[in-house]
Amino acid sequence: MTLSDSSSVAVDGDSLRRIREQKRLTQLYVSKVVGVTTDTVSRWENNRYPTIRRENALKLAEALEVGLDEILKQDTPDQYVTDNNEYRTLPKFWPFAILLVAVLLLFWFLFPHQKTPVDPLLQAERILPIHIAPGHELLVQVIVTTESALRGVILKEEYPQGWELISSEPEVSSVDDEAGVARWIFRNPVLPLHLYYRLAVPREIALEKEIRLAGELIANPDGQQFVLPVDAAEKTRIRPFHWADTNADYVIDDMEILIFSELTENTSVLDDEWYVVEQIWHAGSYRWDDDNFLFMPISTYEKTISPGREDN
Repeated sequence: MTLSDSSSVAVDGDSLRRIREQKRLTQLYVSKVVGVTTDTVSRWENNRYPTIRRENALKLAEALEVGLDEILKQDTPDQYVTDNNEYRTLPKFWPFAILLVAVLLLFWFLFPHQKTPVDPLLQAERILPIHIAPGHELLVQVIVTTESALRGVILKEEYPQGWELISSEPEVSSVDDEAGVARWIFRNPVLPLHLYYRLAVPREIALEKEIRLAGELIANPDGQQFVLPVDAAEKTRIRPFHWADTNADYVIDDMEILIFSELTENTSVLDDEWYVVEQIWHAGSYRWDDDNFLFMPISTYEKTISPGREDN
């Protein structure tokens, strides 16, 4: 690792670009997290700056979700030649290095560690349906509330690896279905902030399997940075019922369709699903076809109701 002084470090531009592209992140996303321009990120990746501030390097590693050492240049220790005798400078100063480490450890154990503060008024809640059927779409809603003005918000959500994020409202900033990670960036958001996204549930998933999601919110009310987890009290279970059928009785009654109607008014991502629910409501009841992963309305005639996506 090359250090010009205690407050600057030399980053490896090739490593920055490789890691960012592997994680399918844009230069815009990285610049927003670090707090610099996209031109600055481009210059870092092209090794236009010999060193950067250590503070920015730490934010850069956080944005890429790697350790700091993975983005720093790795050089061999400097060597000097004096009186034709080659020697390394490190052995000469190793007692001072040991003393410095001892002092740092002393401070570590004697003084309490400061944790990232949390705004008691800032809350992030995730809302999930009670159950979801295999081969259908799981609707996830996240609500962010606070009485303080927010200059910026980053929301990170983690879902089962290999699941597909179909759509979101507002649009997702970066997504990696293989790792099961999605991120959204908001500048000066209007509060309360409502976020909706849909996940495609695999057909081969086992019934009664419990699904939990995780996530965190990074925000800066009043110029301070706060990090808090998204409330994960709710979970969903894989069951052969439509998620609008909250009491799992194979009937979508008037109260249940009113609740579903309120969701459709707040987001357009449920337009396709509204057709399914409306047909079941008109029919009176339904059954689950586990061979074709379809909801079948039961009435004077039987009509197949498919999931919102045609390929399911």
